[in-house]
Amino acid sequence: MQNEVTWDIKSLPEEGEIRRLSEAINTNPVASALLLQRGIFDYDTAKTFFRPSLDDLHDPFIMKNMDIAVERLIAAISNHEKILIYGDYDVDGTTSVALVYKYLSNYYKKLDYYIPDRYEEGYGVSIQGIEWAHENEFQLIISLDCGIKGYEPIAHARELGMDFIICDHHTPGESLPNATAILDPKQPDCDYPYKELSGCGVGFKLLQAVTTKMEWDKSLLFEYLDLVAVSIAADIVPITGENRILCYYGLEKLNMTPRVGLQALIQVAGLTPPLNVGNVVFGIAPRINASGRIGHANEAVSLLVSNDPAEADRIASLINTKNQIRRDTQEEITHEALSILADNEVYHDRKSAVLFNPDWHKGVIGIVASKCVDVHYKPTIVLTESNGMVTGSARSVSGFDVHEAITMSSQWLERFGGHKYAAGLSLKRENLDAFVLAFEEAVSSTITPEQERRHITIDAEITLDLITYKFLEVLNQMTPFGPGNMQPTFGARGVQVLKASLLKDLHLKLSVEQNGAVFDAIGFSMPELYDQDLMEREMDIAFNIEENNFRGIRSIQLRLKDIKFTE
Repeated sequence: MQNEVTWDIKSLPEEGEIRRLSEAINTNPVASALLLQRGIFDYDTAKTFFRPSLDDLHDPFIMKNMDIAVERLIAAISNHEKILIYGDYDVDGTTSVALVYKYLSNYYKKLDYYIPDRYEEGYGVSIQGIEWAHENEFQLIISLDCGIKGYEPIAHARELGMDFIICDHHTPGESLPNATAILDPKQPDCDYPYKELSGCGVGFKLLQAVTTKMEWDKSLLFEYLDLVAVSIAADIVPITGENRILCYYGLEKLNMTPRVGLQALIQVAGLTPPLNVGNVVFGIAPRINASGRIGHANEAVSLLVSNDPAEADRIASLINTKNQIRRDTQEEITHEALSILADNEVYHDRKSAVLFNPDWHKGVIGIVASKCVDVHYKPTIVLTESNGMVTGSARSVSGFDVHEAITMSSQWLERFGGHKYAAGLSLKRENLDAFVLAFEEAVSSTITPEQERRHITIDAEITLDLITYKFLEVLNQMTPFGPGNMQPTFGARGVQVLKASLLKDLHLKLSVEQNGAVFDAIGFSMPELYDQDLMEREMDIAFNIEENNFRGIRSIQLRLKDIKFTE
């Protein structure tokens, strides 16, 4: 491991800038340097960063087509039309549906929601879903976290006399569906100043606009920010700008008075407040996703909109059981996929990996692709067979746009969509070999040597004696952490190991010392380093600083990211 990772050490701001900020906000130079690196350069910007305000949310009507969408939604309410809230089956989609359905139901009752079946209908707006909406006499459909490439289904909806409002955050294609209104800040001619909203975030902006127009109580809308925070964390969108504000207050809600369904999930996941983005990503989100991966995601929405604690506990327990099934299935398929990559020499020379097994479970292949990237570190697509089509998920390495590489190979595809680092696709079985070659050519021609190497960004090099509870408190105030505002990673040179052990034959636990300061350090999934003669060698370590609370005893702990042995 230590020979595979490049440390990218950020340059420090000028000493004068560090000193001025330290004096302005009364903090130490290291903390000031971290803030300057994040664009915080004076008291006012620090105040905005540390104390986000809902008053700083952008005017939703700046978003292209928002006025049209709001006018159509208000008309539907005024004319007592049936409105269908349609969303994807992942966390972003289900939280989006729960948000819009639950909030609008405070003011209007002729609502229902629809989540497509992952296996029968696939991703996005489906013809089957449109037919269901028509049979049940809906006149307006609002799609959330999907629809920007739903050309045929949305055209079919219009033919059947139904209007369509798209709320999406994925990258649009060269053309757009024939919808009544499209809300997507990534549209090239949209002037909305923040482009990185989650799908749930776009739905929130629609509700914010309707609330303003109808003069509803905006404080009621803010009660739903726990759902928005879960979507932001789970969808791995940047936690900057507007997302930071929404996530900050959403986590506050999640920790103080979460809605009944989320509280039930917190309990079955064994989470203890205060919860952070990591708790959502690794504790709450997988359970919501498991509903759609192992069964139908309607179950997740039912949980998220429930007001009945007993019902919520029952559904959360079922979802938790499905999550365990998901984990077992995922581990089995991951083992098979990694064995293929290790045993087949063709993958050793390629810049990409495309793996196909018709028997793999469709619900977990995205996670499997991520695990393969973790081990082999190359853009990876994992495919299975579903409803007569080869379908799957792509995951990428840092800096490489896998969605663009798929676009370059799309002549062999039936459908595709997604983000820079994650995408979904489907194709005919007879086109698989041609697609594999085209995708490899696309990756080979665009990936750079830097993107092929693992990198860790070191925010600052420090000595361990600088780590105090006061310093940790400043770091904790920089939350919520996530893309665009990552938890600071530090480097320390010439650290001595006092004790070493291996927990569960997998996790490295050290006691390290430097300049008289001694800390416990934990390195998850680093068993290969325990075989080294740790006690007689100095090392450089890359780490995060966190608080460990074990049986009521609080202590500062270092979470190891990488180790380099000093020659």
